[in-house]
Amino acid sequence: MDVKKKVELIKDFAEEIVTENELRNMFEINKNPVAYDGFEPSGVAPIHFGLLRATNLRNMIKAGVKFKLYMADYFGFINNKLGGDLDNIQTAGKYFIEVWKSCGVDLKKVEIVWASEIMNDLSYWDKVLRIARETSFNRTRKSLTIAGRSSTESITTAQLFYPSMQVADIFHMNIGICQLGMDQRRANMLARDVADKLKWKKPVAVHHHILLGLQGLQKKASTEETLMASKMSKSDPRTCIYMHDTTKELKDKLSKAFCPEGQVEGNPLLEYFRYIIFKNTKSVNIERSKKFGGDVSFENYNEMEKSFIQKKLHPLDLKNSCAAELDKLISPTRKYFDKNKKARELYNVVKDLKITR
Repeated sequence: MDVKKKVELIKDFAEEIVTENELRNMFEINKNPVAYDGFEPSGVAPIHFGLLRATNLRNMIKAGVKFKLYMADYFGFINNKLGGDLDNIQTAGKYFIEVWKSCGVDLKKVEIVWASEIMNDLSYWDKVLRIARETSFNRTRKSLTIAGRSSTESITTAQLFYPSMQVADIFHMNIGICQLGMDQRRANMLARDVADKLKWKKPVAVHHHILLGLQGLQKKASTEETLMASKMSKSDPRTCIYMHDTTKELKDKLSKAFCPEGQVEGNPLLEYFRYIIFKNTKSVNIERSKKFGGDVSFENYNEMEKSFIQKKLHPLDLKNSCAAELDKLISPTRKYFDKNKKARELYNVVKDLKITR
């Protein structure tokens, strides 16, 4: 596969690439650069963890990228996830791995890395301190949005280590491409600045879109605060779609979703079609009675959006179709956990754990 095609595969899902020229040059020098995405294990997996990540990962593997899925267990410990109980956090991590398997992630083609394993290396902590020495307190505090914390809320001293540790991960694992969500942008920009100062290899940042929760866009004083308030959160069942939701639960949740007629901005239903459904299907057929125009098919997202803006597609039709399409995509996960005893046992433990932040 030529370099142009590889870059196009990544542009297919990336909301931002810093920078595209650097990404192109990286592929020209190295056919198989190393990329990673990281997760704090906690709670039941939402669709952006299972479906969106699996879709992005598929493109990265096609492009020849060597991918590392980073299980940030100690970051969850620092961030008080699941009450800061490391055993529970690691159980959630094992459950996450089963979710990836259920979504078709071939673990022979990716490497699972646990934070608690690489932190045994003294050279890791050497990097953490070197990075912290190059980073002001104010920038560290502002960067805490990567941990889901605002720069004004009360935090612990341990949480101040979070940004420097996340940046150290990148260099310690020799990452060429940081393939994380837009909510992790501050960490990746910090890594690029530190690389210049310490003469380390500068990573390319590939940021994917952060899915809106069912409540839609919640505008706040800043872009970052808006993102934090609006994104789908696994800790809030009212705004989140999970990988284990039943057909009925999907219909009920989506029937209540924010979806004003003809409005694209802040519409979570359109986002699910754009970033998940149309990435996994060639066309979408919506069944309607003749009274409402009869059945209609869309070959791509742009066609659907145009029809919705022109009010030829009613919000109820969009909601019903979204529920049906997501049900098809989630179904393999439900079946996998029904049949796999180990996966089912992990899920049963995790779903009963108290979510904390």
